[in-house]
Amino acid sequence: MSAEPEALVTERGPVLVITINRPAQKNAMTLAAAKIVAEALDRLDASAGLSVAVLTGAGDTFCAGMDLKRFAEGERPALPGRGFGGLVEAPPKKPIIAAVEGWALGGGCELVLACDLVVAAEGARFGLPEVRRGLVARGGGMLRLPRRLPYAVAMELLLTGDPIDALRAESLGLVNRVVPSGQALDTALDLADRVARNAPLAVQCAKSVASAARDWPEDEIWQRQAVLSDPVFASDDAQEGARAFVERRVPVWRGR
Repeated sequence: MSAEPEALVTERGPVLVITINRPAQKNAMTLAAAKIVAEALDRLDASAGLSVAVLTGAGDTFCAGMDLKRFAEGERPALPGRGFGGLVEAPPKKPIIAAVEGWALGGGCELVLACDLVVAAEGARFGLPEVRRGLVARGGGMLRLPRRLPYAVAMELLLTGDPIDALRAESLGLVNRVVPSGQALDTALDLADRVARNAPLAVQCAKSVASAARDWPEDEIWQRQAVLSDPVFASDDAQEGARAFVERRVPVWRGR
């Protein structure tokens, strides 16, 4: 086994960059890598100095899914309560952006689906080929894909195992940006910086409401939103935002 960590975690100001680091294996996910990802996401949510994460893969592939060799040996790259890759069942409270070069297959595609924003290189491909291996996309593919894509398109991907390219993924709303090959990470970092400039309580509230509201009963949506949004309007940061606007200066957020 390589002495290199199977995932790398670095801080770039308020942005936490998580890199799956198995390029020779197309960044196939392992239990060791999943543990590093989970620890990094805990760090993201616990640190007042971190606002957003970017998830990417080393080399020319995002993630080819589960390491089938290790799967055959009995390893499962999932953690209790966190799921595949330490992410899919428990995304962070703060935003996370996928920077995709090359293939995002199987569990790799499910990692993308667990992210809030997606930047893809022109050569990126997204697919859920589990049915071709006698498996199913239980790391969020069957749950999230029909919510992110038109039902018929999602079912085609799930039932055939065929992938789609970055441009079609963008046209269907799965991807935010398609960029030249080799530029996915830089573009994702730029997008992350734009998110990080904003008030942290407001950003987290926006993510919480947007991700949860689809499951709220229609007659409770405004009350449930108020529970999450009232503290934002009552915060010191809300006052700071108004003052900074009036004074024509950059706001200084305190996260309170």
